[in-house]
Amino acid sequence: MTVLSERTAAPAPRLATRLRARLGAYVGLTKPRIIELLLITTVPAMMLADRGWPSLSLLFWTLLGGTFAAGAANVFNCYFDRDIDRLMQRTRNRPLVTGEVTPRAALVFGSVLTVSAIVLLLVTTTPLAAVLAAAAIFYYAVLYTMVFKRHTRRSTEWGGVPGAAPVLIGWAAVTGSLDWPAVVVFGIVFCWQMPHFWALALRFKDDYARADVPMLPVVTTALSVGRQSVAWAWATVAVSLLLWPVASGYGIGLGYAIPAALLGAWFVVESHRLLARIKRGGEMKPMQLFHVSISYLSLLSVAIVVDAIV
Repeated sequence: MTVLSERTAAPAPRLATRLRARLGAYVGLTKPRIIELLLITTVPAMMLADRGWPSLSLLFWTLLGGTFAAGAANVFNCYFDRDIDRLMQRTRNRPLVTGEVTPRAALVFGSVLTVSAIVLLLVTTTPLAAVLAAAAIFYYAVLYTMVFKRHTRRSTEWGGVPGAAPVLIGWAAVTGSLDWPAVVVFGIVFCWQMPHFWALALRFKDDYARADVPMLPVVTTALSVGRQSVAWAWATVAVSLLLWPVASGYGIGLGYAIPAALLGAWFVVESHRLLARIKRGGEMKPMQLFHVSISYLSLLSVAIVVDAIV
Protein backbone atom coordinates (compact mmCIF):
# COMPACT_ATOMS: atom_id res chain seq x y z
CA MET A 1 0.00 0.00 0.00
CA THR A 2 2.83 2.40 0.80
CA VAL A 3 4.57 1.79 -2.53
CA LEU A 4 1.29 2.15 -4.43
CA SER A 5 0.47 5.41 -2.62
CA GLU A 6 3.90 6.82 -3.40
CA ARG A 7 3.52 5.92 -7.08
CA THR A 8 0.07 7.55 -7.21
CA ALA A 9 1.25 10.75 -5.53
CA ALA A 10 4.43 11.09 -7.61
CA PRO A 11 2.95 13.23 -10.46
CA ALA A 12 1.66 15.87 -7.99
CA PRO A 13 4.96 17.75 -7.58
CA ARG A 14 5.41 17.86 -11.36
CA LEU A 15 1.90 19.26 -11.77
CA ALA A 16 2.55 21.87 -9.09
CA THR A 17 5.81 22.82 -10.81
CA ARG A 18 4.03 23.25 -14.15
CA LEU A 19 1.34 25.38 -12.56
CA ARG A 20 3.92 27.60 -10.87
CA ALA A 21 5.79 27.97 -14.14
CA ARG A 22 2.59 28.88 -16.00
CA LEU A 23 1.59 31.38 -13.31
CA GLY A 24 5.10 32.84 -13.38
CA ALA A 25 4.87 33.26 -17.14
CA TYR A 26 1.63 35.26 -16.88
CA VAL A 27 3.04 37.38 -14.07
CA GLY A 28 6.14 37.97 -16.18
CA LEU A 29 3.99 39.46 -18.94
CA THR A 30 2.86 42.19 -16.54
CA LYS A 31 6.48 43.31 -15.90
CA PRO A 32 6.14 43.47 -12.08
CA ARG A 33 9.34 45.48 -11.58
CA ILE A 34 7.93 48.30 -13.68
CA ILE A 35 4.67 48.13 -11.75
CA GLU A 36 6.59 48.57 -8.48
CA LEU A 37 7.99 51.88 -9.71
CA LEU A 38 4.55 53.03 -10.84
CA LEU A 39 3.01 52.26 -7.46
CA ILE A 40 5.81 54.14 -5.71
CA THR A 41 4.52 57.32 -7.35
CA THR A 42 0.84 56.58 -6.66
CA VAL A 43 1.12 56.58 -2.86
CA PRO A 44 2.66 60.07 -2.46
CA ALA A 45 -0.02 61.53 -4.73
CA MET A 46 -2.74 59.97 -2.56
CA MET A 47 -1.10 61.22 0.64
CA LEU A 48 -0.90 64.75 -0.73
CA ALA A 49 -4.47 64.70 -1.98
CA ASP A 50 -5.76 63.54 1.40
CA ARG A 51 -3.36 65.79 3.35
CA GLY A 52 -2.41 62.70 5.34
CA TRP A 53 -3.33 59.03 5.32
CA PRO A 54 -6.28 58.06 3.11
CA SER A 55 -8.35 55.16 4.36
CA LEU A 56 -6.58 51.82 4.14
CA SER A 57 -9.40 50.41 2.03
CA LEU A 58 -9.09 53.25 -0.51
CA LEU A 59 -5.32 52.84 -0.58
CA PHE A 60 -5.63 49.08 -1.10
CA TRP A 61 -8.23 49.25 -3.89
CA THR A 62 -6.43 52.07 -5.69
CA LEU A 63 -3.13 50.21 -5.65
CA LEU A 64 -4.80 46.98 -6.73
CA GLY A 65 -6.65 48.71 -9.55
CA GLY A 66 -3.45 50.49 -10.54
CA THR A 67 -1.59 47.19 -10.54
CA PHE A 68 -4.19 45.64 -12.84
CA ALA A 69 -4.10 48.67 -15.15
CA ALA A 70 -0.30 48.78 -15.39
CA GLY A 71 -0.21 45.01 -15.80
CA ALA A 72 -2.74 45.17 -18.62
CA ALA A 73 -0.75 47.84 -20.45
CA ASN A 74 2.42 45.77 -20.12
CA VAL A 75 0.73 42.58 -21.33
CA PHE A 76 -0.50 44.37 -24.46
CA ASN A 77 2.98 45.82 -24.89
CA CYS A 78 4.45 42.30 -24.81
CA TYR A 79 1.81 41.13 -27.29
CA PHE A 80 2.44 43.86 -29.87
CA ASP A 81 6.23 43.80 -29.36
CA ARG A 82 6.71 40.06 -29.60
CA ASP A 83 8.23 40.39 -33.08
CA ILE A 84 11.00 42.72 -31.91
CA ASP A 85 11.35 41.08 -28.48
CA ARG A 86 12.68 37.91 -30.10
CA LEU A 87 15.43 39.95 -31.77
CA MET A 88 16.68 41.57 -28.56
CA GLN A 89 18.89 39.78 -26.08
CA ARG A 90 17.27 41.62 -23.16
CA THR A 91 13.74 40.47 -24.09
CA ARG A 92 14.17 37.19 -25.94
CA ASN A 93 13.14 35.17 -22.87
CA ARG A 94 9.78 36.85 -22.44
CA PRO A 95 6.89 34.34 -22.26
CA LEU A 96 5.40 35.22 -25.66
CA VAL A 97 8.78 34.74 -27.33
CA THR A 98 9.52 31.41 -25.66
CA GLY A 99 5.99 30.12 -26.26
CA GLU A 100 5.12 29.74 -22.58
CA VAL A 101 2.05 31.87 -23.27
CA THR A 102 0.23 31.98 -26.61
CA PRO A 103 -0.62 35.32 -28.26
CA ARG A 104 -4.35 34.59 -27.92
CA ALA A 105 -3.99 33.79 -24.22
CA ALA A 106 -2.03 37.01 -23.69
CA LEU A 107 -4.77 39.06 -25.39
CA VAL A 108 -7.41 37.45 -23.20
CA PHE A 109 -5.30 38.00 -20.09
CA GLY A 110 -4.68 41.65 -20.95
CA SER A 111 -8.37 42.21 -21.66
CA VAL A 112 -9.39 40.65 -18.35
CA LEU A 113 -6.90 42.83 -16.48
CA THR A 114 -8.17 45.92 -18.32
CA VAL A 115 -11.81 45.30 -17.47
CA SER A 116 -10.92 44.37 -13.90
CA ALA A 117 -8.89 47.56 -13.41
CA ILE A 118 -11.55 49.88 -14.80
CA VAL A 119 -14.45 48.25 -12.95
CA LEU A 120 -12.51 48.02 -9.71
CA LEU A 121 -11.48 51.69 -9.76
CA LEU A 122 -14.96 52.77 -10.82
CA VAL A 123 -16.66 50.88 -7.99
CA THR A 124 -14.17 51.52 -5.20
CA THR A 125 -12.71 54.96 -6.02
CA THR A 126 -14.00 57.59 -8.48
CA PRO A 127 -15.12 57.70 -12.12
CA LEU A 128 -12.22 60.01 -13.00
CA ALA A 129 -9.67 57.54 -11.68
CA ALA A 130 -11.24 54.79 -13.80
CA VAL A 131 -11.26 56.98 -16.92
CA LEU A 132 -7.62 57.98 -16.42
CA ALA A 133 -6.62 54.34 -16.01
CA ALA A 134 -8.44 53.35 -19.20
CA ALA A 135 -6.79 56.21 -21.09
CA ALA A 136 -3.34 55.26 -19.78
CA ILE A 137 -3.78 51.64 -20.89
CA PHE A 138 -4.86 52.70 -24.38
CA TYR A 139 -2.09 55.29 -24.69
CA TYR A 140 0.70 52.91 -23.66
CA ALA A 141 -0.57 49.79 -25.43
CA VAL A 142 -1.59 51.42 -28.71
CA LEU A 143 -0.12 54.89 -29.18
CA TYR A 144 3.27 54.30 -27.55
CA THR A 145 3.86 50.64 -28.39
CA MET A 146 2.46 50.55 -31.92
CA VAL A 147 3.19 54.09 -33.12
CA PHE A 148 5.74 56.16 -31.21
CA LYS A 149 8.17 53.42 -30.24
CA ARG A 150 8.53 52.18 -33.80
CA HIS A 151 8.45 55.46 -35.71
CA THR A 152 10.06 58.30 -33.76
CA ARG A 153 13.24 59.00 -31.84
CA ARG A 154 11.09 60.89 -29.33
CA SER A 155 9.25 57.79 -28.17
CA THR A 156 10.59 58.13 -24.62
CA GLU A 157 9.11 61.60 -24.26
CA TRP A 158 5.76 60.42 -25.63
CA GLY A 159 5.91 57.34 -23.43
CA GLY A 160 6.48 59.52 -20.39
CA VAL A 161 2.79 60.44 -20.34
CA PRO A 162 1.37 57.02 -19.36
CA GLY A 163 4.45 56.41 -17.24
CA ALA A 164 3.48 59.34 -15.01
CA ALA A 165 -0.28 58.66 -15.17
CA PRO A 166 -0.41 56.73 -11.83
CA VAL A 167 0.15 60.06 -10.07
CA LEU A 168 -3.03 61.49 -11.58
CA ILE A 169 -4.94 58.26 -10.97
CA GLY A 170 -3.93 58.23 -7.30
CA TRP A 171 -4.94 61.86 -6.82
CA ALA A 172 -8.24 61.38 -8.63
CA ALA A 173 -9.00 58.27 -6.56
CA VAL A 174 -8.94 60.42 -3.42
CA THR A 175 -10.57 63.65 -4.62
CA GLY A 176 -12.46 62.80 -7.79
CA SER A 177 -10.70 65.73 -9.48
CA LEU A 178 -7.21 67.06 -10.27
CA ASP A 179 -5.26 69.98 -8.83
CA TRP A 180 -1.92 71.69 -9.41
CA PRO A 181 0.11 69.60 -6.92
CA ALA A 182 -0.92 66.50 -8.86
CA VAL A 183 0.24 68.16 -12.09
CA VAL A 184 3.61 69.02 -10.53
CA VAL A 185 4.21 65.47 -9.24
CA PHE A 186 3.17 64.22 -12.68
CA GLY A 187 5.81 66.57 -14.12
CA ILE A 188 8.49 65.20 -11.79
CA VAL A 189 7.87 61.63 -12.89
CA PHE A 190 7.56 62.65 -16.54
CA CYS A 191 10.91 64.48 -16.61
CA TRP A 192 12.63 61.76 -14.57
CA GLN A 193 11.83 59.10 -17.15
CA MET A 194 14.13 60.53 -19.83
CA PRO A 195 17.51 60.17 -18.06
CA HIS A 196 16.24 56.99 -16.40
CA PHE A 197 15.29 55.20 -19.58
CA TRP A 198 17.98 56.64 -21.85
CA ALA A 199 20.58 55.19 -19.48
CA LEU A 200 19.01 51.77 -20.02
CA ALA A 201 18.77 52.37 -23.77
CA LEU A 202 22.47 53.27 -23.90
CA ARG A 203 23.27 49.95 -22.22
CA PHE A 204 21.15 48.01 -24.73
CA LYS A 205 21.76 50.20 -27.77
CA ASP A 206 22.79 47.24 -29.94
CA ASP A 207 19.60 45.39 -29.05
CA TYR A 208 17.41 48.27 -30.19
CA ALA A 209 19.47 48.71 -33.35
CA ARG A 210 19.13 45.01 -34.15
CA ALA A 211 15.34 45.26 -33.79
CA ASP A 212 15.27 48.50 -35.85
CA VAL A 213 13.72 50.46 -32.97
CA PRO A 214 14.69 54.15 -33.30
CA MET A 215 15.48 54.80 -29.66
CA LEU A 216 17.49 57.99 -29.13
CA PRO A 217 20.86 56.24 -28.52
CA VAL A 218 20.40 54.38 -31.82
CA VAL A 219 19.72 57.42 -34.00
CA THR A 220 22.09 59.94 -32.43
CA THR A 221 25.47 60.04 -30.72
CA ALA A 222 26.12 59.02 -27.13
CA LEU A 223 27.32 62.59 -26.52
CA SER A 224 23.93 63.96 -27.56
CA VAL A 225 22.14 61.43 -25.33
CA GLY A 226 24.38 62.39 -22.42
CA ARG A 227 23.72 66.09 -22.85
CA GLN A 228 19.97 65.57 -23.12
CA SER A 229 20.02 63.33 -20.04
CA VAL A 230 21.73 66.10 -18.08
CA ALA A 231 19.15 68.64 -19.27
CA TRP A 232 16.24 66.42 -18.24
CA ALA A 233 17.86 65.64 -14.88
CA TRP A 234 18.06 69.37 -14.17
CA ALA A 235 14.44 69.75 -15.30
CA THR A 236 13.41 66.95 -12.93
CA VAL A 237 15.02 68.71 -9.98
CA ALA A 238 13.55 72.09 -10.93
CA VAL A 239 10.03 70.65 -11.09
CA SER A 240 10.55 68.75 -7.83
CA LEU A 241 11.42 72.00 -6.03
CA LEU A 242 8.35 73.66 -7.54
CA LEU A 243 6.24 71.29 -5.47
CA TRP A 244 7.21 73.17 -2.30
CA PRO A 245 5.34 76.42 -3.06
CA VAL A 246 2.58 74.77 -5.09
CA ALA A 247 1.70 72.19 -2.43
CA SER A 248 2.36 74.25 0.69
CA GLY A 249 -1.35 74.08 1.47
CA TYR A 250 -1.13 70.29 1.39
CA GLY A 251 1.55 70.01 4.07
CA ILE A 252 4.67 70.31 1.92
CA GLY A 253 7.40 72.42 3.51
CA LEU A 254 11.10 72.32 4.35
CA GLY A 255 10.75 68.70 5.45
CA TYR A 256 10.36 67.91 1.76
CA ALA A 257 12.29 70.77 0.12
CA ILE A 258 15.64 70.02 1.81
CA PRO A 259 15.67 66.28 0.93
CA ALA A 260 14.43 67.14 -2.58
CA ALA A 261 17.36 69.51 -3.08
CA LEU A 262 19.92 67.01 -1.74
CA LEU A 263 18.51 64.11 -3.73
CA GLY A 264 18.30 66.31 -6.80
CA ALA A 265 21.96 67.24 -6.45
CA TRP A 266 22.84 63.53 -6.32
CA PHE A 267 20.76 62.81 -9.43
CA VAL A 268 22.20 65.74 -11.40
CA VAL A 269 25.79 64.96 -10.41
CA GLU A 270 25.38 61.37 -11.57
CA SER A 271 24.00 62.55 -14.92
CA HIS A 272 27.03 64.84 -15.32
CA ARG A 273 29.31 61.93 -14.46
CA LEU A 274 27.77 59.91 -17.28
CA LEU A 275 28.32 62.81 -19.67
CA ALA A 276 31.93 63.14 -18.52
CA ARG A 277 32.59 59.44 -19.12
CA ILE A 278 31.09 59.74 -22.60
CA LYS A 279 33.32 62.72 -23.40
CA ARG A 280 36.41 60.83 -22.25
CA GLY A 281 35.55 58.05 -24.65
CA GLY A 282 36.00 55.29 -22.10
CA GLU A 283 33.46 52.90 -20.61
CA MET A 284 30.15 54.77 -20.25
CA LYS A 285 28.67 52.71 -17.40
CA PRO A 286 25.14 54.08 -18.04
CA MET A 287 23.56 51.67 -15.58
CA GLN A 288 25.06 53.68 -12.72
CA LEU A 289 22.72 56.54 -13.62
CA PHE A 290 19.88 54.06 -14.14
CA HIS A 291 20.20 52.67 -10.61
CA VAL A 292 20.70 56.11 -9.05
CA SER A 293 17.54 57.32 -10.81
CA ILE A 294 15.49 54.54 -9.21
CA SER A 295 16.85 55.37 -5.76
CA TYR A 296 16.23 59.06 -6.38
CA LEU A 297 12.55 58.62 -7.25
CA SER A 298 11.97 56.17 -4.41
CA LEU A 299 13.52 58.43 -1.79
CA LEU A 300 11.80 61.53 -3.18
CA SER A 301 8.48 59.70 -2.86
CA VAL A 302 9.30 58.89 0.75
CA ALA A 303 10.06 62.57 1.39
CA ILE A 304 6.67 63.58 0.00
CA VAL A 305 4.87 61.00 2.13
CA VAL A 306 6.71 61.91 5.33
CA ASP A 307 6.18 65.66 4.93
CA ALA A 308 2.53 65.19 4.03
CA ILE A 309 1.69 63.15 7.12
CA VAL A 310 3.98 64.70 9.77
